[in-house]
Amino acid sequence: MELMDMLLHRRSIRKYTDEAIPEEKLEKIVQAGLLSFAGKGLNPWEMIVVRDKDMLKKMAGCRNCGAMLDGADAAIVVLGDSEKSDTIVEDCSIVMTFMHLMADTLGVGSCWLQGRLRDAADGSVSTEEFVRNLLHYPEHMKLEAVLVLGMPAQQPEAHTLEALDHTKVHQETY
Repeated sequence: MELMDMLLHRRSIRKYTDEAIPEEKLEKIVQAGLLSFAGKGLNPWEMIVVRDKDMLKKMAGCRNCGAMLDGADAAIVVLGDSEKSDTIVEDCSIVMTFMHLMADTLGVGSCWLQGRLRDAADGSVSTEEFVRNLLHYPEHMKLEAVLVLGMPAQQPEAHTLEALDHTKVHQETY
């Protein structure tokens, strides 16, 4: 598949079937994240792969829109090591993007669930604190996002080049 075709067809998927993601596909998604690039080559990210259904249900309370975790087959929590780099937001976002694109090319539905600067569904704690309490990662590891994964129950229509908003592109100056 050509890159432009992949970008046009990739859509966030929030509803999943009961079908399990094949282990080899999940491994390729993780590998895509491990292949991502980072500032100064520091690779300050780590991932927690969650497949346990009870844990996914608990994690669903991490955000108001986190309910999709309850129906997911897996989630990949992406963390940045704040002691290793000051570019963890950018570096972890690249990891998320690579995994998002790989999931789509493998026919696996995915959705980016933002963790940084968000609150848990009940508003009692931050999303980061909520997820840290469940998964027990150290304080210096900062939550960027959770990639929610499952076999798609639906496939939204592809984007079109004609629908792109070219008014957002400026030449030479604003």
